[in-house]
Amino acid sequence: MDTQGRDEIDPADQWVIDPATGTYRLRQEAARDRPRSAGLPEQGLPRQTGRVPAAPATRPAPAAVPQPRRRTVPPVPPGRRRGRQGGAPGRGPSRRKKALLWTAGSMGLVLVAVGVGGYLVYEHFNGNLTTVDVGDAGSKDVFGHGPLNLLVIGTDSRQGLGGKYGDDDNLGHADTTILFHVSADRSNATAMSIPRDIVTSIPDCPTRQKDGTVTTIPGIPAGLTTPKFNESLGVGGRDPGCTMRAVTALTGIRVDHFMMVDFEAVKELSTAVGGVDVCLARPLVDPKSHLDLSAGPHRIEGEQALEFVRTRHALRNQSDLDRIKLQQRFLGAMIRKIKSSGTLTNPGKLFSLADTATKALTVDSAIGSVAKLTSLAKGLSKVDAKHITFTTLPVVDNPHEKVHATVVVDQARAQRLFTMIKDDVPFGRLKKRPKSAALLLGPKAAPADVRVRVYNGSGILGAARGTVAWLRGTQGVGGPANGGNAPAPAARTTLVYTPAQADQARALAAMLGLPGSALKPSPASEDGTAAADMALTLGADFTRAGVPVPDPEAAPDDLDRTEADNSSCVS
Repeated sequence: MDTQGRDEIDPADQWVIDPATGTYRLRQEAARDRPRSAGLPEQGLPRQTGRVPAAPATRPAPAAVPQPRRRTVPPVPPGRRRGRQGGAPGRGPSRRKKALLWTAGSMGLVLVAVGVGGYLVYEHFNGNLTTVDVGDAGSKDVFGHGPLNLLVIGTDSRQGLGGKYGDDDNLGHADTTILFHVSADRSNATAMSIPRDIVTSIPDCPTRQKDGTVTTIPGIPAGLTTPKFNESLGVGGRDPGCTMRAVTALTGIRVDHFMMVDFEAVKELSTAVGGVDVCLARPLVDPKSHLDLSAGPHRIEGEQALEFVRTRHALRNQSDLDRIKLQQRFLGAMIRKIKSSGTLTNPGKLFSLADTATKALTVDSAIGSVAKLTSLAKGLSKVDAKHITFTTLPVVDNPHEKVHATVVVDQARAQRLFTMIKDDVPFGRLKKRPKSAALLLGPKAAPADVRVRVYNGSGILGAARGTVAWLRGTQGVGGPANGGNAPAPAARTTLVYTPAQADQARALAAMLGLPGSALKPSPASEDGTAAADMALTLGADFTRAGVPVPDPEAAPDDLDRTEADNSSCVS
């Protein structure tokens, strides 16, 4: 029957989407309320009760009337324009309800598509990563709190490059190594480069083989045949976990995770960010690396970027230390480019960068997933470029070589740097006046009123006795006493005193040149009485009386440093 224009019931209103199946079905109430006969008038039409109304008297009544069958109306295609709403209330959804129904269905399809796409992208990036199980060489869950020490290794591997940069069988060494320390509050970071030519011992290294077994590669002790640091990777089958252990042995700093890249990564990453902007104060020409750049600004990427970070002969001293400085400036420029070019807010650029980075990276298995790397990246992204400071592990020429091809750690300067990193002290210009400096402020006692007992934990024979003599004879201290050797060697010089002795502590600190961090206030004894003497323990940072003790909370002035936001021209 044609209901259009008769009872004003749009067939489209009788069909709805079944949310359980996603297909059309007949609306139940519409079918129930449909008139049984086209010949009956619409007004006064009886509702269906299972009985047929009586026929007019002019006609003979039939003996039995069969139950009328419900007519099936073909569904209206989704694209067809709907007719106007008709019929009694409750016969079909309003236009607004139908619009909402279609919107909900469309959104469902979008969400499913996004979900599937996101999953595929996630699996794609996960498939890009290469991981290494370093065992107990790492120490921290990436989701944990506190300082983070990340070892970035640039290897000189030539594998897969067809001999373009040398021996194609070269497994690679630790050619460029940076210990990246991120502060606990993620406000600053220190990136310490470790020269590859440092002569140092290499510890034993358990490494997991392809068949799942663990083999310990013997280390090499210190001596005249001690290897260079870069041999902590590749030689004898050593993996990045061996380099992590070598860094800990060298610096005393526990490494949490590592990331490793090779020659190709420099080319691909520099291209993915759209080029890296550098400025040169003079031309850099190196026939061996094929670098040829004039003075002035340049945007380098791909092969040219690799030539830039590999060059050594274009530099003034043609040394690895000069190349480290150049690489630090390049990395700083790349950090600035990523943070300033909208890469992190542009989906296309971000996908390209993430795809390139995950293909280029080899990481330890503890952070070997996109989820964990994303968590790590979020923490690192909080650090402003101006608060990322590059420095280099202090070294001096190897005294055992006539031709100084290798170097050794300058322990006097290096220990202060190591201490700052271990104590999570800012190294760059973010550094604020330490709270301990307030301990030096206030009145000072007269030298004759100072009472102190000196203990030797420095390892220097007679240091306590010499200090007592110096305090009495040179400074006029009234009551210095020799306490002999300390119970154990001390890394730092400390002065323990009670609140009642604060004026004496400030006076003694001024005489010896003690930093505020060396002062250790202590409560009075359990019976409420103060100790008769203060306790001065000489540590490994002590050289001799009269020479100020270095402040572990202050960055050494004689170390090279540059912030990542430094865009001045390379000289």
